[in-house]
Formats: sequence, C-alpha cells, structure tokens
Amino acid sequence: MPADRADPPPVLVGQSSRIRQILQLIQKLGRSRSPVLILGETGTGKEVVARAIHAAGPPGPFVPIDCSALVGPLIESELFGHVRGAFTGASGSKPGLVEMANGGTALFDEIGELGPEVQAKLLRLIQEKEFRPVGSLERRKADFRVIAATNRDLAQEVEKGTFRRDLYYRLNVVVLRIPPLRERKEDLRGLVDHFLGRYGNRHVLTHECLDAMLSYDWPGNVRELENCIQRMVAINSGPLLHTADLPSALQNALEARRPAHLTAAAAAGHGTAAQPYIQMPLFSLTEMEKDAIIRALEYTRGDRAMAAQLLGIGRTTLYRKLKEYRLAN
Repeated sequence: MPADRADPPPVLVGQSSRIRQILQLIQKLGRSRSPVLILGETGTGKEVVARAIHAAGPPGPFVPIDCSALVGPLIESELFGHVRGAFTGASGSKPGLVEMANGGTALFDEIGELGPEVQAKLLRLIQEKEFRPVGSLERRKADFRVIAATNRDLAQEVEKGTFRRDLYYRLNVVVLRIPPLRERKEDLRGLVDHFLGRYGNRHVLTHECLDAMLSYDWPGNVRELENCIQRMVAINSGPLLHTADLPSALQNALEARRPAHLTAAAAAGHGTAAQPYIQMPLFSLTEMEKDAIIRALEYTRGDRAMAAQLLGIGRTTLYRKLKEYRLAN
C-alpha cells in the first residue's frame, strides 16, 4: 500500500563514514528523478534508504512492490491492474501498483526475482512511462521515480542471462551499496540505543551484553539486531539486559568462541591445560565502579533514583559513592 507523508520519517542510524556518505547522497537524490539501484544483503536497510530518498523529495505516494511475492498468473494484474472481465473472477476494474505510484515513488524490492516476461514490460514502463492493464486495449500513463533494490549481484545475473541487460542499464544510473552490519560495528551502539528507545521501557544493556553483541557478525544484519532487541525486551522486564537474555544464535556464537580463545591463550604460554589463561580486566574495581555510576547517570539523564535502581544499590549508597569519587555537583 502507498505510504503518505503522515507516516513517521524513516531513520538511517549510524555515524560510520560509509553511512555518512549514504546520508549525504540521500539528500541529493531526493531532489532528483534519476533511477536508483540499492544493493545490499538481506536486512541491511534497503527499504529504509528508499523511503528516506522519497521523503527527501517532493510529496507523493510511496509504493513498495515486493517482487519476490509476485508469483503465479496474476503478476501482471498486481503490477498493472485489470479491467472488468479480464479473467475469471474479475468482477470489476482494479488499479495496479504502478498506477498507485503515479506522481510518487515505486520501490521494486528484490527486483532480481522478476521473470523475463515481466522484466520486458517493466522496461517499457520505465522507458515510455505507460502501461496497459490486463484485458484493456488502451494504454495509461504513469510517471514516478523508480527505485530498485536487491540482495543479488545483478551484473552476474545479466551475464548468466537471467536478467535483461537493457533493464539493468536503465536501473543502474545511481547505485547505493549498503554495507552489512559486520562492516560497520561502530554503528552498533547507536542502533542498540535506537531500538531500545523504540521497544524498551528504560532498558539498558550490561557491558558484557554489549561486548557480546560487538563480537557477533550479525548475518541477518540490522533486521536481526532489531529482532534481538525486541526479544530481549519482551522476556526481561528490566531495567538491565544481560548476556543470558541474548537469543540462542548469539549464545551459540559465544560458546563457540570461548574454547578457541582459551586454547589459543594456553598455546601461547600464558596458561596450562589445567589452568588456562583468562585475561584479567585492565581496570581496577574502583575504576569500573566509577565508570558504571557515570554511565548510569548518563543513561538516566541525571536521575539519581533511577541510576541507583539500575546499579542495584540504595540511593544513600549512591550518594556516598558520588562524594567518594567526587562526582557530585
């Protein structure tokens, strides 16, 4: 269904250099009508980027079209609409998705899944800005910005003959490559805060839990991280989220790494098989306690009662620690 401008604005979260470059391009592309091809693994946020490009431009409908869901004999009817009597069960006329996108933006998500026949008709639509509903003899006009997204390598698909070369060059005007989350780990903390703000109720991660997340490769990318935060919030009333609350995929990854770490340390001469070396923290307990208090106060924006609750100590104890560490104003 089309999205209007009353919807919440899309948010691309991140401060890494690659995300900053994409954010700058989004603002430029919002003022352009050139086709955009967005490439990236599943879950990297391709639709978020497409919506952001649309939001940066003039008002109009945004119509996401899931090409992987367009299967069977009614594909053309879904895309181009149909007139009454076009086929059995067509009791009335129905507009297609491309007609609904007129004057706005159509996102062809997972465009690499389209079959050859539909690719040919889509090419004509992009070139001529016209289409013909199923069962109709008349052509209709549709003028909209084209954004395509895929997790496939379309250049390879062209070489294999599964994707039309002429359509590829029509779409491949401006290319945005969305990096996987494992290649922009510096954005993970901001993404965690973003999703905690959306789904949490004053929830906060422990240091150990955040470290575990930073050491994970996130094959499902940002979508997997979002699902992870949703799950943790759902099963833990908070406020602290621990490593024990992590989904099984992260738990298994932690377990798989732990023996390898201990074995490598022992082989390096830092321990024995009976007593493997375990890396000690670099900070004293006093420094760690002081850091925990500072982080708790930052998270609660100075609310000492809530900070004491997060830390699991009484308010009197917190006040004493603030004086002891000279953190009191």
